[in-house]
Amino acid sequence: MRITTKGQVTIPQAIRERLGLLPYSEVEFDVVGDSVRIRKKRGSKTRGQKLLELMRRAKPKPGLTTDQLMALTRGDD
Repeated sequence: MRITTKGQVTIPQAIRERLGLLPYSEVEFDVVGDSVRIRKKRGSKTRGQKLLELMRRAKPKPGLTTDQLMALTRGDD
């Protein structure tokens, strides 16, 4: 495994699956001697919790029907 010029590495899929690391998961790094430990950040919100927060902060558009709102959430034209 190599570090990119931006300091990035790819966490192998088996490790991501074992730790439950999904895209946008928050992780923590600890230096232990001459090693680095990575773990899922404790107390961080799940992807679903973050999405719900964003939806709750969204301002409703007055005058839209339920069908129009549903079309917006689905990406219908």
